[in-house]
Amino acid sequence: MNRFSLAIRTAIVAAAGIFLLAALACGRATDAQETPASPTPTPAATSTPVAAGDSIKIAAVGDIMLGSTFPNESRMPPEDGAKLLEPVTPILSAADIAFGNLEGPMADSGVSTKCRPNSTRCFAFRVPTRYGKYLKAAGFDVLSLANNHAGDFGDSGRESTRKTLDDLDIKHAGSDRQTFSTAYLTVKGKKVAFIGFAHNAITPNVNDLDEAERLVRAAKKKADIVIVSFHGGAEGTDRQHVPNATEIFAGEKRGNLPAFAHRVIDAGAALVLGHGPHVMRGMELYKGHLIVYSLGNFATYGWFSLAAETALSEIVEVEIAPDGKFIEGKITPLKQEGRGGPVLDPSNRSIEVVRSLSEADFGQNAPKIADNGKITLK
Repeated sequence: MNRFSLAIRTAIVAAAGIFLLAALACGRATDAQETPASPTPTPAATSTPVAAGDSIKIAAVGDIMLGSTFPNESRMPPEDGAKLLEPVTPILSAADIAFGNLEGPMADSGVSTKCRPNSTRCFAFRVPTRYGKYLKAAGFDVLSLANNHAGDFGDSGRESTRKTLDDLDIKHAGSDRQTFSTAYLTVKGKKVAFIGFAHNAITPNVNDLDEAERLVRAAKKKADIVIVSFHGGAEGTDRQHVPNATEIFAGEKRGNLPAFAHRVIDAGAALVLGHGPHVMRGMELYKGHLIVYSLGNFATYGWFSLAAETALSEIVEVEIAPDGKFIEGKITPLKQEGRGGPVLDPSNRSIEVVRSLSEADFGQNAPKIADNGKITLK
């Protein structure tokens, strides 16, 4: 074979290889949940390069509790919850990744040691496993299990939750600090990691900044983009503002959230999504990355007194560049009426509240939030 023929054959083989890699890179949220460490180290991410304009859109919501069979069926929504998420499904399904905080275990049985017999003041949730299909149908790709209700029914409740989501191919993060802290998805040829933090001893802890940095750096070695979720901050309508100090609620340390958020971004996180106070909080831009300090209640049926600030909700869509930098975003204003469940809110009240809180708490570091909910750099 002469050199000319050999060169042609080499070019054809190289072109075929590029075509195959491009085909494999297509798809939405297809990678597996992180599994326990094996003797063979996981190699660093080597995803196929994408064009600079190939941004990734994340749609994020706050606390999700679709109804509870504990202590009785009176906490369950009409039509067995089938239409509870219909008003927001088009928005969540259109995103590259849809994220939320699953507030409470998905289990069909079990005993909660959290509650005294016949107690009427105990908040323990148990969502039927059959409700998992509603989360899948709504478009959710990854859920945080790092919160103060995920363990309401002990280890068996955590295991049931993970199995339910695994069977539906919904990834989960933060179930425990040893094995299930981080979830990985592949979107548009980019490997995306989600890490879930809360304020207890089982999950990665929002108070342990050194451990938070370690987890982010470890995830960054395997993924192109790292997104951090935290369940932190004090609860209630009087806790909408973000203090630059450790928050204490019900005797628990619930994080110095600005310190936490800045630390994980310094370690390599691209986006920080907060939840926990049951009200929305402001947003901050730090070194070109967006921090959403609380997404508020999203779909909390039958348990909470939903009025004023606790009834307001939002979907925050965030577009990030392939290098993780914030491009722009959007707030879709929602509210919960009656016993709960998200509906679109034409009054745009959530936009006004988040904008006001952002400017009050972060000043020049707040993003620009337009009347239509568009979020941009100032």
